[in-house]
Amino acid sequence: QGQEKLSCNPKKENGTHVVLCELGNPMKAGARITVDMELSVSGLEDVEDAITFHLQLRSKNSPSNVSVTVTVPVEAEAEMELRGISLPATTVLPTSWHWVEGSRRLEDHGIKVEHVYEIHNRGPSTVSGVTVSLAVPHLLGDHVLLYLLELGTEGGMNCSHHPTLNPAQV
Repeated sequence: QGQEKLSCNPKKENGTHVVLCELGNPMKAGARITVDMELSVSGLEDVEDAITFHLQLRSKNSPSNVSVTVTVPVEAEAEMELRGISLPATTVLPTSWHWVEGSRRLEDHGIKVEHVYEIHNRGPSTVSGVTVSLAVPHLLGDHVLLYLLELGTEGGMNCSHHPTLNPAQV
């Protein structure tokens, strides 16, 4: 007839999380009720593709228990964003500059340009196991276009690189 808020108590039984809700005491014989429940579940990062709820209706006055299983699909959603800049933004080599083969001095390989990339998770879910692949053109025909010196990361990321990184050990 009217809408009421249920009093529910979460507890743990045998390693299982249980939510016990009292629907009515006493309840009249033949009474029909509809219950809408909203559950907030956290820690679903390791759930594959669904979460299952076992619902059971028990009565102290009846020996029969009604049980139903509800499976709800779980979808993780995250919006990733990749940002990048070059420092300095523009570089021009002087016309008098020339590459010195075999040199171990940094300035003989060109002007230092640092490329910085940031990956951001804009949510709403957390992510793990993200792979970012950057293809950097380092050769133009047989000529060195960019001398790739080093690769670094911050923020607990693992990084692997191509073997052409710093071949002259500058």
